[in-house]
Amino acid sequence: MPLPKTIDFVSLEVYGTLIDWEGGIYDAFQKEAERDGFTIDRNTLIPLFLEKQREIMSGSYELYAEVLRRTAIAVAEELGWELEPVRSSFLPNSVPAWKPFRDSNALLDRLRKKYHKPDASNVTGIGLISNIDDKLLGATRRHLRTDFDLVVTAQQVRSYKPDPAHFKEAKRRLGTKTKSIHLATGLETDVLPCVKLKIPVIWIDRKKEGWPQGVKGKPAEIVKDLRSAVKLLGAA
Repeated sequence: MPLPKTIDFVSLEVYGTLIDWEGGIYDAFQKEAERDGFTIDRNTLIPLFLEKQREIMSGSYELYAEVLRRTAIAVAEELGWELEPVRSSFLPNSVPAWKPFRDSNALLDRLRKKYHKPDASNVTGIGLISNIDDKLLGATRRHLRTDFDLVVTAQQVRSYKPDPAHFKEAKRRLGTKTKSIHLATGLETDVLPCVKLKIPVIWIDRKKEGWPQGVKGKPAEIVKDLRSAVKLLGAA
């Protein structure tokens, strides 16, 4: 899908796009592991965390807090760290401490200023589409000073991306007249589903992975960071 000439609404992935969740996850694991004299390598942890989380999310729906607890146990076992299951809540309990990237709030302010138009005949503004439960997202939103015109969570649709339920629900709430675009870092969770659904999406390729070969279709644009995406939309 090409970049739309007219855009009324911008939705954003939260964790990885606005929030440095990888840093938060690593800090939480390392802090808890230090209690046992165990050291965790970040480059080993993050891919393993994503793998185990994906496996757990592919099963029947449960709150993200429980997904995090189960993921913590699975990761610890794989690493050879003897973590008692009763201690696994350290990970969901760490979510309120996961910090935004340095420029997230300033860039959100610019997006909202450009797209929030209360007098428009259709829905305008910015919103969040996230693989999390409402309570944990509420804790994260304390770090984000901007108001949002739409919030869709996994708890609300009772499924996890890449299942398309989040995006279908967002489209239902926004209505057929609203022209929207999604900004996301998550390739598998957000970008590929949007491409498949023909939803305009800008991929923030923070890790410089490059577009995977053999995938049918492409995002509207590929940029290196959120600031580049906001600038592309004329809001920076």
